[in-house]
Amino acid sequence: MIKDIRIVSRRFNLPQSHTLEVARQHGAYRSIETLTERTPEGIIAAVEASGLRGKGGGGAPTGAKWRLMEGEFDGRPKYVVVNADESEPGTFKDGHILSKDPHLLIEGILLTCYALGAHDAYIYIRGEYYERQQILQHAIDEAYEAGILGQSIMGHDYRVDLTVHRGAGAYICGEKSALLESMEGKRGHPRLKPHQKEPEWYFGNPTLINNVETIATVPFIVTEGADAYRQYGTERSPGTLLFALSGHVNRPGVYEAPFGTSLMEYIEHYGGGIRNGGTLKAVIPGGASTPVLTADEAAQARLDYESMQGLGSALGTGGMIVMDESVDMVEALKNLMAFYHHESCGQCTPCREGTGWVDAILARILAREGNRDDLKKLLDISETMNGKTVCVFAPAASSVIDAMVQKFETEFLRYLDTGGAA
Repeated sequence: MIKDIRIVSRRFNLPQSHTLEVARQHGAYRSIETLTERTPEGIIAAVEASGLRGKGGGGAPTGAKWRLMEGEFDGRPKYVVVNADESEPGTFKDGHILSKDPHLLIEGILLTCYALGAHDAYIYIRGEYYERQQILQHAIDEAYEAGILGQSIMGHDYRVDLTVHRGAGAYICGEKSALLESMEGKRGHPRLKPHQKEPEWYFGNPTLINNVETIATVPFIVTEGADAYRQYGTERSPGTLLFALSGHVNRPGVYEAPFGTSLMEYIEHYGGGIRNGGTLKAVIPGGASTPVLTADEAAQARLDYESMQGLGSALGTGGMIVMDESVDMVEALKNLMAFYHHESCGQCTPCREGTGWVDAILARILAREGNRDDLKKLLDISETMNGKTVCVFAPAASSVIDAMVQKFETEFLRYLDTGGAA
């Protein structure tokens, strides 16, 4: 039985929840009012002890990432960047925070900046999120007018300035280094990864990049304590995650649940089951870049990083796409690969050429002009794409191709052997 837990989403359903007045009536900025009672080290230690993991896809320990910002770095300024470039198909949870409770995000940014010794923060927002950007900017303006942001945050001797940077619709700019390239005024190409762990770099200055929901979770941890956060979820995946539930369910939407929740219980409890009493066929558990699960796998799955890894998939961004028996999986893969082909930044040959080649083969199969060799060719191209590029875009697409072709091979063969789907 699922117990409804609201950490990030607790103010979502309040009328005018995005306004400063309503947010403060329901506890916003309490952690900033008592900021002088806390030390930067204390905040970092609390985040570390909570086991908070990045909620933008990778699931890396947040505290360890923050520790990379420690040190003076020859007096160079430090920056905090919030990744709101939510462009993963099936994912729309961060957009809910931006439109329903932007002041929670601002509070998290203030705590993060104070903890890391940063005075300037940026929110890089998806270009298509125009209305959400307007709501967010209004909340920032309110915070400045109330003295929450600016030269002296809520009367404390600490400056934090916050700027919204709009993207231009490139999916690849959700990758953190491509995001920074874009912010620096360059083409959004991912950077080569360093040989050892280090911060990101914005104009050569140490920079932390965290996802919207990750930063929005910090106020709860600081106010309530690390143990309060750890009482939910699992030992290795503590806390909660906002899941964006879409597809063939009766109640699509964004719902917060503890890590470790049964995937099928989540679909039944929050989504109201499969739409129109249909039969589950497949689930993409964490956004379009995560390998599909069959109905049998979904019945075993729990919503935490380890369970998904054990099933050969990933929790990703929590964008759960539910598919019933009406879905043609060949068409579904073609839809996804058309997206990947369009959104490849073109920097790496295996990605640039591989996504286009796969897209063309799938179009040929759907036109009933393919042959059985095409299935092997799809898997061969996928292997070439995997692990041979600067970023994880191509490997993610590769894992999607492999899962679809291998788990639903009979559907591909129907096109190839009988000239069309049954």
